[in-house]
Amino acid sequence: MSRIWVTGYRSYELGVFKDNNSKVAVIKYALKQRLVEQIEQGMDWLITGGQPGIELWAADLAVELKEDYPQLQLAVFIPFEGFGKNWKEGNQAKLAKAKSQADFFAATYKGDYQGPFQLQGYQDFILNHSDGALLVYDKEFEGKPAYDDRAMTTFQEKAPYPVSRIDMEDLQEYANDYQEAVNEARWNG
Repeated sequence: MSRIWVTGYRSYELGVFKDNNSKVAVIKYALKQRLVEQIEQGMDWLITGGQPGIELWAADLAVELKEDYPQLQLAVFIPFEGFGKNWKEGNQAKLAKAKSQADFFAATYKGDYQGPFQLQGYQDFILNHSDGALLVYDKEFEGKPAYDDRAMTTFQEKAPYPVSRIDMEDLQEYANDYQEAVNEARWNG
C-alpha cells in the first residue's frame, strides 16, 4: 500500500477545544505509532482532509515524520473550495498551515458548499484514490466518522480496501503506553 487515507473524529467530538489538551498528545502518539507501521509497510502518501481533529493532527504528524522518512508525501483534499471559510480563526489557521505544508492540495469541487452530494463525491474520490485507510472511530461512540466508516465498508464490497481502525479501547492502551513513556523520560531525564 502506498496511499493511505487518514480520518476520524473532529476535535469537538473528542471534547478537545485547545491544542494543549492531554487527549491531543495521546491521540498523536497513537497516530504516530500506526503511521510508522504504515510507512514501514510501504506507505509513501498520507492522504487526509482538512477537518480539525484527527485529519489536521495527522497532517502535522506527516510533516514531523518526514524528518525520519523523507519519502513520505502529504496530500490534503477538501470537499469544496470554500471549505472552512466560516470556521473560527484558529481552525482556519490550522487548515492554512496544513495546506502550505502539503505536497499536494486540492478541492474535489469548485466553489462553496452546494449540498451533501459534494461530501459523498469527496468520499468516493478519496476511496478511489487511496489504497487503504486508517480510521479513528468507535461504533460505540457515534460521530461524523460513521459516514466514512460506512463508505469504507461499502467500498470493501467492491474492491480490496484494508482499513486499520483505532477505537476507544485502542486509545486507552495507547494512553497507558504514552504515560509509561512520559514517566520513563522523567525518571531518566
